[in-house]
Amino acid sequence: MSTAPVHIGGPPHPVAATGEPALLDATGVEHLAANLDQARDLLTAAFAGPRTPFSGITPAESAALVGAVDLDDALGDTVAALDEVRRLYVDHAVWFDHPHYQAHLNCPVALPAVVADLLATAVNSSLDTWDQSGPATHMERHLLTWTAGRMGFGPAADGIFTSGGTQSNLHALLVARGEALARGAAQHDLRVLTTGHTHFSARTSAKVLGLAPDAVVTVATEPGGRMDPTELDRTLTDLHRQGRTVMAVVATAGTTDLGVVDPLTAIAGTCRRHQVWFHVDAAYGGGLLVSRRRRALLDGIERADSVTVDFHKTFFQPVASSAVLVADRATLRHVTHHAHYLNPHDEHAVPNQVDKSMQTTRRFDALKLWMTLRVLGPDRIGDMLDTVIDLAAQVRDDLAVDPDFAVVTGTDLSTVLFRFEESGVDAAVLDRVNREARDRLFATGMAAVARTVLDGRTWLKLTLLNPATTLQDVRRVLDLVRGHARHALADRTGPGPGGTTTGRTS
Repeated sequence: MSTAPVHIGGPPHPVAATGEPALLDATGVEHLAANLDQARDLLTAAFAGPRTPFSGITPAESAALVGAVDLDDALGDTVAALDEVRRLYVDHAVWFDHPHYQAHLNCPVALPAVVADLLATAVNSSLDTWDQSGPATHMERHLLTWTAGRMGFGPAADGIFTSGGTQSNLHALLVARGEALARGAAQHDLRVLTTGHTHFSARTSAKVLGLAPDAVVTVATEPGGRMDPTELDRTLTDLHRQGRTVMAVVATAGTTDLGVVDPLTAIAGTCRRHQVWFHVDAAYGGGLLVSRRRRALLDGIERADSVTVDFHKTFFQPVASSAVLVADRATLRHVTHHAHYLNPHDEHAVPNQVDKSMQTTRRFDALKLWMTLRVLGPDRIGDMLDTVIDLAAQVRDDLAVDPDFAVVTGTDLSTVLFRFEESGVDAAVLDRVNREARDRLFATGMAAVARTVLDGRTWLKLTLLNPATTLQDVRRVLDLVRGHARHALADRTGPGPGGTTTGRTS
């Protein structure tokens, strides 16, 4: 079979109607520089200008604004497209760096990570095989080895970067299931033990893995919301007597609402006695690995079989940057598949990361963490986490003496659960008042707090992950919540004597 000679060079790649290159390569890099200057100017103006955490745009207004764009009619100009993006997105974005954003587990991002993200996007490495990534493979592996070392894992440890805690937890439970089945367990008998405060991804993972509808068993907690090791031991014993196989116990280092760390050492001992896989979901609390003051909260994590860490939470990385670590790399065989076109068996000596990943194509998200560690260092990251945990403790102390609020104490990390209260008002009415206060506040765009349910009652939640947020910032947000709650209560109960709101029922 003959082939025509390949011509190297030739005409440039396709260009847009305005003459702008359509693709990034050597001939398009000058245009990239200009485009990046324009994007930089947009961001600089957005960060420097007067901002609130949110514009207050409603879902209906947003849908109309976006829906009016005809995607078949190209603008043909980057400046025009950036201006459209500003109007649609930047002007109405939710800004996690704003000191009044205190809602969810979203962090302001480390500056070196933003630079790294740009590099990773432009080069566009895919971390599934060596021949698509080169040394990026070893940089990712080196970071995983570093993280495993911080956990106290031995030289047999390994892991992989993932899209987030949900995927990391699914990955860990898939491996745990593989180990249980390899020992002869039946799929329908498999059980996963969690608490009522475990992240919901444990339940969704059980569904994805095809486990029985009642496969997730809840272990009772101690009064502070931490898993009770005595109850864990009893539950494991009961399930064994019933002929069930517990494929994993999921402990949490930093529950989403309460921000508490389960007693990892005691749980690890119980799992060892029962010969059960021990998984730690440290998506939130993983940043404690670099804390110089609170690392002891993770004591016992070194005895886990697998661990989830979200770097895009308490390591201040842009989304997405997560990892799952295992103590024994051999267990990752349960996710391995060899495809002739990608990672054939005869390439066993080639470092293909897809051999241990549930994803095929993966961005070089590890570069963000690499740059952050090389510029800031782990101690500074840990100090930033300690700063927000200290702030949360101060806020809880404030709320404990504030007659308008109830607060949950005993938290290890940076969440604060609180609730507007008024004596003489029915608890169900106060549930609605707290929900409305949160919704009204967000609609103004002035601040953002979250809400949840604890013991059947509605609570509001601060998740403090911005080291630049001050106690005065939080007090301002709490005053806004207080004001909206009083107005919501007045709408339901009417004003008190002299036109002031008492919020009391007769």
